[in-house]
Amino acid sequence: MMIAGTGIILSIIGTLFVRISDTAGISTDAVQKALNLGNWGSMILTAIVCYFLVMWILPESMTLRGTTFTNMEVFGAIMIGLVVGTLMSIITEYYTAMGKRPVMNIIRQSATGHATNVIGGLAMGMESTFLPILVLAGGIWGSFWMAGLYGVAIAAAGMMATTAMQLAIDAFGPIADNAGGIAEMSELPKEVREKTDVLDAVGNTTAATGKGFAIASAALTALALFAAYVGVAGIDGIDIYKADVLSMLFVGGMIPFIFSSLAIRAVGEAAMAMVEEVRRQFKTIPGIMEGTGKPEYDKCVAISTEASIKKMILPGAIALMAPLLVGFIVGPEALGGMLAGATVSGVLMGMFQNNAGGAWDNAKKSFEKGVEINGEIYYKKSEPHKASVTGDTVGDPFKDTSGPSMNILIKLMSIVALVIAPTIADIHGTSKTEEHTKVPVKLELNVAAPAVTIK
Repeated sequence: MMIAGTGIILSIIGTLFVRISDTAGISTDAVQKALNLGNWGSMILTAIVCYFLVMWILPESMTLRGTTFTNMEVFGAIMIGLVVGTLMSIITEYYTAMGKRPVMNIIRQSATGHATNVIGGLAMGMESTFLPILVLAGGIWGSFWMAGLYGVAIAAAGMMATTAMQLAIDAFGPIADNAGGIAEMSELPKEVREKTDVLDAVGNTTAATGKGFAIASAALTALALFAAYVGVAGIDGIDIYKADVLSMLFVGGMIPFIFSSLAIRAVGEAAMAMVEEVRRQFKTIPGIMEGTGKPEYDKCVAISTEASIKKMILPGAIALMAPLLVGFIVGPEALGGMLAGATVSGVLMGMFQNNAGGAWDNAKKSFEKGVEINGEIYYKKSEPHKASVTGDTVGDPFKDTSGPSMNILIKLMSIVALVIAPTIADIHGTSKTEEHTKVPVKLELNVAAPAVTIK
């Protein structure tokens, strides 16, 4: 709680580092560096303050779950969490930023058509899981070596300390995007749109960075919740040699895929309904394009609002019901197997979709200023640009709907499992509560004495 509380204050201080000189002019590099300075500044301040918090609150040595560690090892775990968060931001920025190899590859593949653009984006998104997973695995291993499962949990707390700054950087993306849309629709001068395009391009990268950070923290948090679940459910571990556990491991791995399918399909169906409504209004309301006729905006807003609520009921029900069904019907150890499968699969799906969507978006955005492909410069409305628009359209539900949802899915399933753990432990006979409360009673009768003594 102290780490989280001070992290909020330090994130607010970190925002003071985000500054751009009026004379320097707006460029993607300048804006990105300003946001990075605020991000890294808040992380460095968190590391310094956490040292004094650990020295002040924790004893020099402690034992938890059979693991003995010192307060300096706890601080080491916090540092590992901060390092993992920083590296996640750097890697995600590389895979989604304009001018970097991944985005440039997608741009070059746009020259040969829509299909090659989509293929390039999918391949890049899959490649982008390689380094983050290695960093995450190293972080789990290092923090566990420092202070056991408590170290993993405290590393997650260290990462999440700068959540306020991460959310601010993440929110920067859609705000800049909407500002650009308003500038274009209200026909503001060209130089205004050029500035908003720069902010929008950086916003695409920062949005992807924030989502990458969130999914990494979700993995560490889920592992801590998973450890708590094993303890509360009364099981000694998850044995994949058992048929029920192994089968549920595969079921858990499937859940993020079906969840993503439903989320992406919801976006597609809502988009189809929106297009049909817009076409109807163009046919029935004369003068919309000329500005003399007033569109029925409320109808379009209603389609989005209704879809965002109704079409997410089934994906939400899957996240809630899957742990309940497996836990009560199959058992606590099988539920543990399902959680393990869902966590691994969900983290990979989240990273893949977030990074692919961000890279597609910035590949399209690059055509605003013009890009060189095989010695020829291509601009907006060129054939390669049209291909990049297709890729961006595919990437939008990836990075804005399905990808970020993986973070919630992983945590929600773990929390539901933890809540029902005592109940399913009692039902399936794995609870250790009775064992701990049994007191051996020996009844000894002494015939010569007038009373019975009970030992």
